[in-house]
Amino acid sequence: MIALIQRVSAASVQVDGQIIGAIDQGLVALIGIVRQDQVAQADRLLQRLLDYRVFADTDGRMNLSLRQVGGGLLLVPQFTLAADTDSGNRASFTPAAEPVMATALFDHLLARARAQHAPVAAGRFGAHMLVSLKNDGPVTFWLEA
Repeated sequence: MIALIQRVSAASVQVDGQIIGAIDQGLVALIGIVRQDQVAQADRLLQRLLDYRVFADTDGRMNLSLRQVGGGLLLVPQFTLAADTDSGNRASFTPAAEPVMATALFDHLLARARAQHAPVAAGRFGAHMLVSLKNDGPVTFWLEA
């Protein structure tokens, strides 16, 4: 399971012209799910998202986690993160999980996130989404579980 995370001062996601999720300071996590992923990877990724130290402490060092600052988490499913881009001029999506499995794992990740942290918002699996964010830093990391 893959997460491309960005530290933000604010972010939102729209579907069909309506905002379906928004956060203030926190993390946007674009989530890619590959065929081999299972619940264990989703659970591990969530712990990394909540505990990864990307926020500044009083000395300006990235020593604080999302849990510690109480920031928001916006989870956005993005199957293109699982693409194979090693050759040619067009991505192959063979590594990406099948939609039914990916939806179930994303829903599990979202439910666990909401049970362990607040606020948590999300995009909609399979929908065309418009994601808006103010990247703070910019700070962007690629996490895998």
